[in-house]
Amino acid sequence: MPTTTTHKMSIARRVSSMHPSVTVAFGNRAKAMKRVGIDVLSFSLGEPDFDTPLPIKQAAIDALLAGQTKYMPTLGDPETRGAIAAKFEKDNGIRGLTPDHVAISAGGKHSLYVACHCLLDPPEPGEEPWDVLLPVPAWVSYAPIAHMAGGRIVEIPTGPESDFKISPEQLRAAITPRSRLLIINSPSNPCGTMYSPDELRALGAVIEEMSATVAPDLVVLSDEIYEKIVYGGMPHFSLGSIPAIAERVLTLNGMSKAYSMTGWRVGYTAMPGAFGKQLMQAMSTLQGQMTTNIVSFVYPAIRKALADCDAEVHQMCEAFARRAEVISARLAAIEGLVCPKPTGAFYAFPDVSRYFKRTSAGGRAINSAMDMCEALLEEAHIAFVPGEDFGGCGRNCVRISFACSEEQIHQGMDRFETFLSKLH
Repeated sequence: MPTTTTHKMSIARRVSSMHPSVTVAFGNRAKAMKRVGIDVLSFSLGEPDFDTPLPIKQAAIDALLAGQTKYMPTLGDPETRGAIAAKFEKDNGIRGLTPDHVAISAGGKHSLYVACHCLLDPPEPGEEPWDVLLPVPAWVSYAPIAHMAGGRIVEIPTGPESDFKISPEQLRAAITPRSRLLIINSPSNPCGTMYSPDELRALGAVIEEMSATVAPDLVVLSDEIYEKIVYGGMPHFSLGSIPAIAERVLTLNGMSKAYSMTGWRVGYTAMPGAFGKQLMQAMSTLQGQMTTNIVSFVYPAIRKALADCDAEVHQMCEAFARRAEVISARLAAIEGLVCPKPTGAFYAFPDVSRYFKRTSAGGRAINSAMDMCEALLEEAHIAFVPGEDFGGCGRNCVRISFACSEEQIHQGMDRFETFLSKLH
C-alpha cells in the first residue's frame, strides 16, 4: 500500500515568487497572434531587425567546418578575451585589462546573473542585506536577478523631466555603508536616453567620494550594451575609464544589440585591477557549474565582429537614428503624451497617464499602462510593453521598441492615435 503523507511537492519560493519578463510575455503574445493570421504590429522586443552581418556568420561557419566544436575554457579562450580587452581600451578608454580581467557568458543577462551572484550574499541572521542601488525606470531583469542573489533593491527615482537620469545629489543621498552594487545603464533600456560624459564624470566623483568614506564595498555595474547605438550628438562614455574609480567598475557589454546577434547569446564583462581578476575567477567558478563555455565556434565570430564590422554597425546606427526622428515626431504630435527624445538604444518611453481613467472602444477600463497595453494588443493589434515592471514612474509609461521599419512605425503610430482618439 502506498504511504500517505501530508507533504506536497512545490516549486522553490525564489522562483515561484518571481514575475516572468513582461517584455518577453508581450513579445510572445504578439507572435502567437501573428501565427493565427492576426495582423499584429510588434514594438515589444529589444531586438534589431537587421540580419547578423555576413562576415560574422562566415567566421562562425569557417570555425565550425574547421572542427572548432570542443570544450573551451569556461570564460572563453585567451585570444577572444584578449580581443575584448583590446576593444575596451580602444573604444572605451578602460586601461589595465588583460584576458584574465574578462569573462564571456551566454548573453548579457547571463553575465548579469553570474556577476550578481558573485557580488551579493543573502544576509546572515541579524544582518542587514546588501543594497543594490537602481535608478528607475530600469530594465526588467536587474531587480529580480539582484534580489535572487540576496540583494535589497533601493530604487532611485527619475522622470521624463530629467530624461530619466539621476543627479549626483540623489546618488550621494542613496549611498550607505550597506551599498554593495550600483547599476547604471547608458544608453537606457527602457528609456532611450543616455548620460553625457560630464554627467557620468559627476556621478563618478560621488562614487569616488562615498566609496572612500561611507561605502568601501561599493561596486558599479555599468551596462553599456547599447553603446554603439547612439545618435543624439552625444558620445558614449564609460564610467570604467575614470581612473579614480576604474577598479570598482564592472563593465557589461555583449554582441547582441550593436551587431544584431541576439540569438547568438554572447555577453561579456570586464573589470581592471586585482579585485577585477579575483571577480573573474569567481565568475569562472560559478559559470563552470552552470554553462561552462559558450558555443565553441562562436569565438572567431566575436573577434571578426570587433575587428572588422564597424561599417555594418555604423549603417545600422544610421537607420536607428532616422527611426528615432520619425517616432519622436509622431509621438510629439499626440496631445497629452510626454516623451524625452530618444538619443540612444532603440526605445521611446512615453508617459501615457493623461489617458488613464478612460474606457477603450472595446469596453476595457484604462487605469494603468498594463490596461492600455492589453487593450492596444487586443483591439488595435499593436504590441507595446507596459511600464510597471520597469519600476518608478514606469507605471505611467509604455515602452515602444522602434527596431523595425519606418513604414511599420508610421502604421503603428496611426493605430495608436486612432486608439487614443476613441477613448472615452
